[in-house]
Amino acid sequence: MTSIKQPGEKELMLFSGRAHPELAEEVARNVGVSLTPTKLHDFANGEIYARYLESVRGCDAFVIQSHTAPINKWIMEQLIMVDALKRASAKRITVVMPFFGYARQDKKGRGREPITARLMADMFKTAGADRLMSIDLHTSQIQGFFDGPVDHLFAMPVLERYLKDKLDLENTTIVSPDTGRVRLSERWADTLGTPMAFIHKRRDLDVANQVKVNEVVGKVRGRTCVLIDDMIDTAGTICKAADALYEQGATDVIVAATHAVFSDPAVDRLKNSRISEVIVTNTLPLREEQLFDKLTVLSIAPLIARAITEVFSDGSVTSLFEGDS
Repeated sequence: MTSIKQPGEKELMLFSGRAHPELAEEVARNVGVSLTPTKLHDFANGEIYARYLESVRGCDAFVIQSHTAPINKWIMEQLIMVDALKRASAKRITVVMPFFGYARQDKKGRGREPITARLMADMFKTAGADRLMSIDLHTSQIQGFFDGPVDHLFAMPVLERYLKDKLDLENTTIVSPDTGRVRLSERWADTLGTPMAFIHKRRDLDVANQVKVNEVVGKVRGRTCVLIDDMIDTAGTICKAADALYEQGATDVIVAATHAVFSDPAVDRLKNSRISEVIVTNTLPLREEQLFDKLTVLSIAPLIARAITEVFSDGSVTSLFEGDS
């Protein structure tokens, strides 16, 4: 079965690009449909061709693609897929991007810089997207860049369920690796009933992925610290934060993050760090050589599937997070 029909000829169809087919297949199983057969291939010069092998006229289309490396190729493929749906008369097109590419560039820190998160939103709107769905955006303001509904999903419930079974909450502190994640840390701390701390850092604006840890603010001595973040890229920030926590007397440091970007040398840094466990979700695919003993990967597919079902049935996505939206 490649679609679900409701009275009034409402029809859900799910489409996947080639970036992370395993996640798309898992989402499809949770929704209860099969991925719509799609022909995707590259021309000799790198241009991408897309064609759907079934009629999509009048359908409620959901196009899932993970923006992983090579990120520009997979973003372009998703744009082309959206354009093909628009020109094939799909009724509504929802772009599902578990990881929103270019989300870190959401404002101008200095003159003559782009705001590429806004550019991304504009490109998908121009291609024909009616709605966006993403998980743990780098900043919530990105929701306002798209002229249409944006479903901002949170991986926190998935990560928390796993951690609750492992932690002694009376001896746990939730830690934000920088001031930008303080609000997220507060939500974690409120839900788990733990204290929170944060690490004050400064970033070198002239050198990408370089940070300098200054000080830890909060109660961490003699406690298990859970460092939370939206993504791990080169792991420089998270490893330096873990070192700072151990220097302040933390007995154990666990890392929980949504997006495992894992650009080099992230895996080596994490393997050789004092962090006891790194917990991520499968919003992005991981190669065999990126897996290591301390890594735990949780599936985000059930959450995406529930959100897709709520959107299709005109239900409440907010209800998935008990009012947190």
